[in-house]
Amino acid sequence: MSETTNSIEPIRKQIATRHRTGTIGSLFFRFAIAFALIALVTLLGDTINKSMGYAVYSYENPPGELAAQFGATTLNELSTTQLTQLIEENVSTGRLRALENEMPLSERSQSDLVDVVIRDVVKPSVDATFTAFESLFRQEQVFTTAAQKYPGQYIEWRYWVNADFITNTTSSNPYYAGIRTAILGSIWVTVIAFTVAIPLGIGAALYLEEYANHERAVNRFIQTNINNLAGVPSIIYGILGLAVFVRVLEPFTSGAFFGAIDADTTANGRTILSAGMTLGLLILPLIIINSQEAVRAVPQALREASYGLGATKWQTIWHHVLPNAVGGIFTGTILSVSRAFGETAPLIVVGASTFITTDPTGPFSKFTTLT
Repeated sequence: MSETTNSIEPIRKQIATRHRTGTIGSLFFRFAIAFALIALVTLLGDTINKSMGYAVYSYENPPGELAAQFGATTLNELSTTQLTQLIEENVSTGRLRALENEMPLSERSQSDLVDVVIRDVVKPSVDATFTAFESLFRQEQVFTTAAQKYPGQYIEWRYWVNADFITNTTSSNPYYAGIRTAILGSIWVTVIAFTVAIPLGIGAALYLEEYANHERAVNRFIQTNINNLAGVPSIIYGILGLAVFVRVLEPFTSGAFFGAIDADTTANGRTILSAGMTLGLLILPLIIINSQEAVRAVPQALREASYGLGATKWQTIWHHVLPNAVGGIFTGTILSVSRAFGETAPLIVVGASTFITTDPTGPFSKFTTLT
């Protein structure tokens, strides 16, 4: 009996030690979770507190006075002709020429002209901002401070995070800048890359897996190079796009060959089409490899059963191989396109604009992207 007790006693000590260790670990884990939640709530509260509140504005030309010249109360009530007149009368010759080069004023929409008037004629600036807490619970103090430090200025409630951030174009004034132009540019570039890479990638994967003879040296050479290209840095694709699409194929990528630009306009291959085709080449090896893996995963028994029923090779691929591989192909495609959407280096090399205020209207437009 004593021998049994002596043999169990070390086990009991080990169990007690494990319980203490587990309790300490559990307390540490709970403390870490609580600290993370407190930090998250603090960050969220600080973000909300700073995302709205009163702001003190000053205008070089108050918008109400500009609109009153035409018997209106706001700039949004003015016609395109009246807005164009305001721009021509109040903007310097050099700035007016730059605006015309970006897009002629006669071709701009009413909302675009309003943005130009606000940016280049009204020229608003924010002199002071107050947090949501100060604006809600110390409103009298806010108005008193604004009246003392900024007499005669305008004060109004401002939401810094709102739909205007999505719908506004790029602006040199950070308080009125938006990402609409960048969103449209990213969509255009990604769609072109998708259109170029998906058919070529899936077609190449089907050929290499279903038709190519892997005993031939040329097919092994192609497969090896596809695997190598998947690991090439993206900046190399950017240099390739600059050399081929921007320089060599400039008449096509600029739109000059298709008559998409004016005769007196200098052709420039730094367009959405060049960027999209560059990113298409970037993701092409990834799509091929992922599609090959998906096709390779289809059981050979399905092919043999199809052949046994008298189906041709293409009928077997179309009706049996592709339907069973489509899940893996789509997964690889989504991963590839998401990489294209987030790439920065190739677009910088190809010629993405750092500051552009006009939305892209086609594959031959100048562009900027979110990345």
